Amino acid sequence: MRRNGADTPYDVELEGHYSYKRLFKYVLPSVCMMVVASIYNIVDGFFISNYAGKDALAAVNLVIPVDMALSAVGFMIGSGGSALVSFTLGEGRREQANRIFSMLVAVLTVVGVVISAIGYLCMPGIARLLGASEQILGDCTRYGRILMISLTGFMLQNAYLNFLMAAGKGKLGLIISSCCGGMNIILDYILVYRLDLGIIGAGTATAVCELSGGVIPTIYFLCRNKSALRLARFPMLWRELWKTCTNGISEMLTNLSASVVSMLYNWQLLRIAKEDGVAAYGAIMYVGFIFMSVFFGYSMGINPLVGYQYGAGQKEELRSIRCKAMKVVVTAGMIMVLGAELLSGFFVDLYVGYDRELYALTLNGFRIYSIAFVFSGFNIFASAFFTGLNNGLVSGMISFSRTFVFQVIAVLILPALLGINGVWIAVTVAEACTLLLSVGFFWRYRSRYQY
Repeated sequence: MRRNGADTPYDVELEGHYSYKRLFKYVLPSVCMMVVASIYNIVDGFFISNYAGKDALAAVNLVIPVDMALSAVGFMIGSGGSALVSFTLGEGRREQANRIFSMLVAVLTVVGVVISAIGYLCMPGIARLLGASEQILGDCTRYGRILMISLTGFMLQNAYLNFLMAAGKGKLGLIISSCCGGMNIILDYILVYRLDLGIIGAGTATAVCELSGGVIPTIYFLCRNKSALRLARFPMLWRELWKTCTNGISEMLTNLSASVVSMLYNWQLLRIAKEDGVAAYGAIMYVGFIFMSVFFGYSMGINPLVGYQYGAGQKEELRSIRCKAMKVVVTAGMIMVLGAELLSGFFVDLYVGYDRELYALTLNGFRIYSIAFVFSGFNIFASAFFTGLNNGLVSGMISFSRTFVFQVIAVLILPALLGINGVWIAVTVAEACTLLLSVGFFWRYRSRYQY
């Protein structure tokens, strides 16, 4: 089917019926991109913990939430922008889609530079505010400042993961992410293990890869290409910028809230188990991110697909995609819980096997924490689905409730009742509460969107 004479690879990619096979084929690059992208911090954690020590691991875990919070703008622009661009392409207005895309990339770049500069200057004070002791303050400052240098590239990389899917170039995004992830592993090995640069080497490796992940797609979209999108001259489209921000606010809230909640978790763990508790939480987050990245990648891939079908008025196909996607995330969640429980010892040993007390603390925490996977996939998908429908309000309510409201309540109350196990189970309680909210929104809007 063609619109306004369009005959782009994008149209071929997104139009028509999606069987399970075609759906998996379409979202697979997005899933792989997120898994590979998660390698950055995961590999850092492995090398830092094993070759720089648990104090360095604790320092990194205190700083990482700050980096993720500041980079949340990239997730907002990428998610909200890709939904709007996909919707515009679905209407057959390719030139307008390119103007929106170009404007969003420019705005994100400017915002990223400003935030990076402020973060670099304020990092020592931020580390103290997070509760860093004199023992780890220096490592927190050094690692955090290196990440601030590459923050703009990290924001662009997160946004491009979404825009490459909207452009019908998910495989290219996978290639770029794989190359950057491989580079990160090599640089970590050289700088941390061979040259013994510790936390500075790990931060440098991550920074180089984040900058590469932002620059390479920019070069691709600046040149003539066969995708549906290209960077070009643009006017300042304030209405489209506002719509992007309001629609993508859910993904921003997801990352911003998760970062704030991580700081709260660290505060509770410092109070209950000192630096060992923070180190254990860091290891759990590294391992957990491997599993969660599958859900995020799957939902990120569904987002432009939903936006396109909605913009094209394909209600039957929208309903089919929603049903299939729900079944996939529910099944995947149960499989992941089982896999996490069976492989928990192996994963934990990779990070803290050198310290038996820390190993026991982390293993117990991960086994409790991993129960949340059975709920989280559905909630992440629900938020992304409403983003694809350009309903940022509902998407934001799901994300904000999931990553902030319910978790803050749980992590403040449960440790007082269950001790450190209350910290580990807080996320599961929060995800279970969000599941009820997500199901309610799907039921509430079934007539409006006819999905």
